[in-house]
Amino acid sequence: MMIIMHPGASREQIDAVIAEIERHKLTSHPIFGVEQTIIGAVGDGHYVLKEEFEALPGVLEVQRISKPYKLASRQFHEQDSVFQLDGFTVGGTEIPIIAGPCSVESREQILEIAQAVKEAGANALRGGVFKPRTSPYAFQGLGEEGLEYMAEAREKTGLPIVVEVMAVSQISMMEKYVDVFQLGARNMQNFNLLRAIGETRTPVLFKRGMSATIEEMLMASEYILSGGNTRVMLCERGIRTFETATRNTTDINAIPVLKKLTHLPVILDPSHSTGDSAFVSAVAKAGVAAGADGVIVEVHQDPPHAISDGKQSLTPEAFAKMVKQIKAVAEAVDRRLVAQHERA
Repeated sequence: MMIIMHPGASREQIDAVIAEIERHKLTSHPIFGVEQTIIGAVGDGHYVLKEEFEALPGVLEVQRISKPYKLASRQFHEQDSVFQLDGFTVGGTEIPIIAGPCSVESREQILEIAQAVKEAGANALRGGVFKPRTSPYAFQGLGEEGLEYMAEAREKTGLPIVVEVMAVSQISMMEKYVDVFQLGARNMQNFNLLRAIGETRTPVLFKRGMSATIEEMLMASEYILSGGNTRVMLCERGIRTFETATRNTTDINAIPVLKKLTHLPVILDPSHSTGDSAFVSAVAKAGVAAGADGVIVEVHQDPPHAISDGKQSLTPEAFAKMVKQIKAVAEAVDRRLVAQHERA
């Protein structure tokens, strides 16, 4: 349920409401606004009467949240969530671009591509060091060695780094290196991992499962939000359909639908959703036009010889061209790309 406090309610009154929520074995999630505080009470509270909270001093109104996903819903948080990520905002008028290779292959490779994507207009660097591959015999990533290379690339370029986390056991090590956890499609419903990520305060790029509905995606994100980690970016990366012309089917519909249902920022991954570099730019532009809050793209200096996902990777030159085109689309829909910045 959502407990709306009177404007000007005292801290003592707010604390009393939180204490009552905890007495009912529920979890409180307060949102402290400039004029008003709203407190979410999350958990199995079907037996709790609204009247118990409405009678408390300072409470203006109590509303039941009708959606099965509570903290992710617009009903709980009406305004778009906007948060800082190392020098720029996510979820506002700015559209950040995240770019880099599917896999960190070597120190030289990631340093070269990091500089190239920065010069072309990227705002953050992606790169996989633990690779969830279909075949157990395929390249599985460099592990912590790859994280060290990513951290060095960050220091040289100023780009925050986005890296996929695959297991609960990896979190404590990765927290020392990464700026954003990527939660991949295969782990969208790995609930133990979701709960563990929710206990961190590292931002999360949360990818939709390849066969997941939008509601299933939002329900899964609730595991992270309920742990107190509120900096969650939802990522549409294509879903599995009967179509075989592309790797997946880009659900452009999902972008405006998610923007209606949730306050969380929505990012588009046109690389995985198409699986073909020939289509990446067109789909990226479509996503921005549809309202995406950012784009994550795979870029490699030599796609034909990439260890993984070379077919869908843009060259640095193609990426730079795409960024210019996205800029024009963003301005047409009253948005703008993030200006380059230097890491403090």
